[in-house]
Amino acid sequence: MATPFGRGFDSVMNARRHEADEFYASVIPKSLTADAANVMRQALGGMLWSKQLYHYDVNTWLEERGSDPFNSHRKAAPRNDHDEPRAAATFPREMHEAAAVITFLSPGLRFFHQGQFEGRRARISPHLVRAPIERTDETLRGFSDRLLCVLRRDTPREGSWRLLECAAAWKGNETWDGFLAFAWEGRQGEQLLAAVNYAGTQGQCYVKLPFSNLANRPVHLRDLMRPASYDRDGNDILSRGLYLDLPAWGYHVFEITSSRC
Repeated sequence: MATPFGRGFDSVMNARRHEADEFYASVIPKSLTADAANVMRQALGGMLWSKQLYHYDVNTWLEERGSDPFNSHRKAAPRNDHDEPRAAATFPREMHEAAAVITFLSPGLRFFHQGQFEGRRARISPHLVRAPIERTDETLRGFSDRLLCVLRRDTPREGSWRLLECAAAWKGNETWDGFLAFAWEGRQGEQLLAAVNYAGTQGQCYVKLPFSNLANRPVHLRDLMRPASYDRDGNDILSRGLYLDLPAWGYHVFEITSSRC
């Protein structure tokens, strides 16, 4: 084939090279030597290699969201991870879900990679800016839908967050050390509890809850991630803690409600 990329390919390439030369000539100081200018051009090229522009007016963005850049709950540290394997292709599904519950229900901005909800496994080239057609992982899609429903609530976005203490369920049982639990409390009084057994074996623990309003009341815990609910005594929860028994990589995201006796 004489012209595999089409008749206009060479002219387009030459035009792009000329545009690049003009751009770098406008930003590289003319006082640099040719060698130093070449090093600077390569360094700038490395910063722009994804071939995409993300233009943010940072001050406007922060003002619109009432964000304080010096408040740790409002900080974000995005990283360019297109060279890393996709989570769906790397982790077993149970571990993937457990890690997502911890990551996206923790404080801060939440970033989702294109195709993450559908369980895409192929890495996308930043040069091609396109991906192969992949079949949706319906199980992971359902998990993502439920997690997004939780994240659409005001409490995980505007509420107060607290890391909780986990304790051994009984003497000699060290599986409590694999648990991570934290609570959200919303401005309107909504209370959420996320607990994850981030370990490869079944585990048990007691979780100390910080909600004093549960005293002398029956407590209802509704799991927002699966069809399960439990009723407990508020005084028992506050004195001993909430008992949890979860399989490897198991998790709960409870909505906690109470009523007067």
